Amino acid sequence: MKFNKWTLGLAAIGVVSLASAARADEKMSQLQTALSNTTISGYVDTAATWRPGTDSNAGSTLPNIPAYSFAKNDGFSLNAVDIAIDHPEDESPWAAGYHVEMMFGPDSVPLGNGTVAGAPIGGILGGTGLNSLRSAYLTLRTPIGNSGIDWKVGVWDTIIGYESSSDPVNPNYTRSYGYSIEPTTETGILGTYKVNDEVSVQGGIANSWNADTIDFTSNLQVGDNAGATYESQKAFLGAVALTAPSSWGWASGATLTGGIVNGVDSSATANGASGRTSYYVGATIPTPLSALKGGASFDYLDVHYGGGEAWVGALYGSYQINPNTSFNLRGEYGDADTALYTLAGANPRNEFEEVTATLQYNLWANVLSRLEFRWDHTEHGDFFGANSAGGAFRNNDFMLAANLIYQF
Repeated sequence: MKFNKWTLGLAAIGVVSLASAARADEKMSQLQTALSNTTISGYVDTAATWRPGTDSNAGSTLPNIPAYSFAKNDGFSLNAVDIAIDHPEDESPWAAGYHVEMMFGPDSVPLGNGTVAGAPIGGILGGTGLNSLRSAYLTLRTPIGNSGIDWKVGVWDTIIGYESSSDPVNPNYTRSYGYSIEPTTETGILGTYKVNDEVSVQGGIANSWNADTIDFTSNLQVGDNAGATYESQKAFLGAVALTAPSSWGWASGATLTGGIVNGVDSSATANGASGRTSYYVGATIPTPLSALKGGASFDYLDVHYGGGEAWVGALYGSYQINPNTSFNLRGEYGDADTALYTLAGANPRNEFEEVTATLQYNLWANVLSRLEFRWDHTEHGDFFGANSAGGAFRNNDFMLAANLIYQF
């Protein structure tokens, strides 16, 4: 082994031995090899929001704003800071890697964060989200035939939904109602098998329907890390994704995805487990115009206790005006039960809709800049705005927001 002059000099006066120096150099080489393919990425997400007519007057509590995830009233906000460390799998049959992601801020998706009753942050999922470990898992490959199963073991993002918990990859700044009734994070094991270029399947087992909802009401431990007590108190997940082949012409690359998440949630008790079941179908749709793309999704949530349910259908459209500019449009219509959604108010059920228009322009390097207008409407009753007594007085909510995200 070759040593530098400084190491040889220290060895000559007996400060170090060449054998120990060789072992230290070998360990350093192993560390450098292990870190050679490691990447660090993330983003800083900020925004300014204006909702006309939501002023909180004397005697009122909180202004009434729509109950989708991370809805905010007037003001400036640091939404989230996300930092991810990755060591991806290589192409070997028995490859391994890892992913660790930390998320900070009011829009973070935390692990074991609990809920905040009545708070608009997080929609029906709640959560303080001030700082948390968002996900951390091992990736392991098991070769099978000409392909293999890629495993995630640990804490990972849920397998259903059109929108992501990472804001930069979504077409709009504000979250959809569909996202707001979906689970976000699971703790367990997930396997993905790519049958061919057109078909892939996923299946997994997790501790609960959503990682931050488990909350046993007896003397059992609280928190997702404690896990469900019995083997019957687990969540089961499955999804299938279909991709149109290149022979389909302009429609090649279109995707159709369907998935189910069923498991215990915060209604679990020592005497048994109630839970939630989420059903999801989504599609991304190219068009003959290369600049124009569409999408659609449908979410249905069944809460096993009390017969609560909610469903949301959505349409998406995106037009790439030029390399730096795009226009994204989303429209939703849904129906919710009182037990699930604050929009239902005093009515046993309520229908609601929203339309969101987003202009995205990349002015600065690495910065995603958006200007967004959103309109929310409820079909029955008045739910938005706040009068001097703290009550709502209108059924339309309008929002204008500017969103800046630096990605690294």
